[in-house]
Amino acid sequence: MSRFRFLLLLILGVCAAQAGAQAAKPDTSRLEVAVNRVDVDGQHMYELDATGVVAAPLPRVWRILTNYERMTEFVPDLESCKVLSRNGNEVMIEQFGVARLLFMTQAIHLIVRATEQPMSAIDIALVSGDMKHYEARWELVPMPETGGTRVVYKGRMMPNFYVPSLFGAKMIRSDVEHMMRAVLTRLDRRDDRQPTVNPILIAPPAK
Repeated sequence: MSRFRFLLLLILGVCAAQAGAQAAKPDTSRLEVAVNRVDVDGQHMYELDATGVVAAPLPRVWRILTNYERMTEFVPDLESCKVLSRNGNEVMIEQFGVARLLFMTQAIHLIVRATEQPMSAIDIALVSGDMKHYEARWELVPMPETGGTRVVYKGRMMPNFYVPSLFGAKMIRSDVEHMMRAVLTRLDRRDDRQPTVNPILIAPPAK
C-alpha cells in the first residue's frame, strides 16, 4: 500500500511522537474522508476532502498545526522539515521524505509556501520539488457549543511518479483516513496540555 502521509501532511505542523503517548481518543465516528480522481485542464489529479472534530480548543489546535519543524516527530515518512524563511503570514518550508508505493520507494524533496490566516486557515502551495501539483487548505472552525474545533482538510495532488489508476484513489483514501485519525488523536492528546502563563505576572523571588 502506498504511503502518502508525507505528501498529505505537508506543512501540517503536528508536533509529537506517537510511541508511548497516552492519547484522548477523538470521536472518529465523526471523521469523513473522500478521495476522487478528477481531470483538471487535461491532467489527472486526486481531489482530497476530509473533516474531523476534536475536543481541543481552537488556540491549541492552531499552535500544534503551525509548529512546522517538529513534524518529523509525528510523520513516519518525513525525514526532515526546515523553515527557510518567514515573512509576515507566509512561511517557506523545505521537506525531505519518502513515498512508498507497492514495492517501490520514492525519495521526495519539496519546498512549499504556507500562508497562515491566524486561528482560521493554512493554505499550502507547491513552490518546487518532486510533485507535479500540490495544493491544500486546512480550515479550523470553532465549535462554541462544545468548546472543540472542527478540522477540515481539502487539497489536490498529482505525483510525478506512477500511481495505478485502478487502485490509486482507494490507496490514497486509506492514507488520508490514517493521517486524519493521527492528526485528531494528536490534537486531543492530553499529556502536553500546558497552562497559559504570563511571565510578567509571575512575582520575582523575595530577596
